[in-house]
Amino acid sequence: MAKRLDLFLRATALATAIALVPVATAGLAAIDARTGPEFGRLTTVFEKIKQEYVEPVDDDKLIKGAINGMLTAIDPHSSYLDVRDFTNLRTLTEGSYGGLGLSVSMEDGAVKVIAPTKGSPADKAGVKAGDFITHINGKLIYGGSFDDAVDQMRGNPGTTVRLTLYRPGRDDPIDLTITRQIIELRPVDYKVVNGIGVISVSSFSANAASQVNAAWAKVRTETGGHPAGLILDLRGDPGGLLDEALALSDLFLEKGVILSQRGRYARDTETFTATPGDIARGLPIIVLTDEGSASASEIVAGALQDQHRALIMGQRSFGKGSVQTIVPLDKGTALKLTTALWFTPSGRSIQEGGITPDIAVPQISDPDLRKRAARAARESDLRGHLANQIKDDKDLEKDSAADPRFKMTPEDLKAKGIDDFQLWYAEQTIGRTTPAVLAARRHG
Repeated sequence: MAKRLDLFLRATALATAIALVPVATAGLAAIDARTGPEFGRLTTVFEKIKQEYVEPVDDDKLIKGAINGMLTAIDPHSSYLDVRDFTNLRTLTEGSYGGLGLSVSMEDGAVKVIAPTKGSPADKAGVKAGDFITHINGKLIYGGSFDDAVDQMRGNPGTTVRLTLYRPGRDDPIDLTITRQIIELRPVDYKVVNGIGVISVSSFSANAASQVNAAWAKVRTETGGHPAGLILDLRGDPGGLLDEALALSDLFLEKGVILSQRGRYARDTETFTATPGDIARGLPIIVLTDEGSASASEIVAGALQDQHRALIMGQRSFGKGSVQTIVPLDKGTALKLTTALWFTPSGRSIQEGGITPDIAVPQISDPDLRKRAARAARESDLRGHLANQIKDDKDLEKDSAADPRFKMTPEDLKAKGIDDFQLWYAEQTIGRTTPAVLAARRHG
């Protein structure tokens, strides 16, 4: 199976260009026949800039700008990758770097945090998904180059960088001084809480599924071979390799469809199915999601939800249901092009709408929850996103009535020693399904 990267605004896929050559040739014929005058206009603009702009402009800069303009006009996930961009993508999925551990994007001239890597310097300093970085070391970066902003945040381990953040819901800016570290791509972490395995996946980079398998083996060892269940934490996970999402889903499914992928042409339609073997052996599984769970995370959540293998808990996910494929060009450059939409086993498209949890649990341990939720951005908020026939986000987010279970304040929770309410609630839910508890209920 061709390697495909299905990432939210930061990674991409590997695929052969050979399959696309006939399409490209046919496309060029159409260009010659129908759009010659439009290309003539593009050439005229290029020449006018070269001749009359106030200062000389590099050809490569104009060409890259024209290509990016075409791609951003069709959807927010297609883009042009020059040598630098391609190298950065490989680093994000396979390597390590000195920096803060932030996944960021450019939104209307501002650098926006997609998610901090769990356990990274940025995460420990309190940077949150949805924050906007306005200044780096006291210098305003709004409207500047995205690449320059990323370069300023990366650097030698042990050095510091000062970030100024705007956080929706807060009136005052937030100043943080963070020490850079080597950010190793360790996408999987685990712990055992009251006999329950908690496996967190921060990204679907290379070998994520095998690391989850290894983590579960350690959970079984630490619980004497009798874990009470599994909490798979996909909150804040912006996605990654499609192959890893398929492999991770397959770990917990005995059979059935994991994902179907449908493109413009019949050859782009694929269905991926599970192979026998559930490493959790039927134990209860809860998958935690939030608005930062995107792309590959949604594939896993959707597959386990539709196959009735896991309970989805938390908040509605981001809603990125498209697949990007790398189309190599020349000199180490490529296109990251949206080529298909993916669908859950029941045929649902997650594009725009995301995965709706079976049990909606707000993160009430977050003191900024209500203000942040009102300004949370998802796929449907991105300019030029692919549309889907679903309700508007505002309708999806409405609660019909206040839930009495979620009335505790962050201060109440802190007094009880609860710093992550969603995780605590999932632990309590699995705890109520252990054989001893169920047996007590039957005899009670």
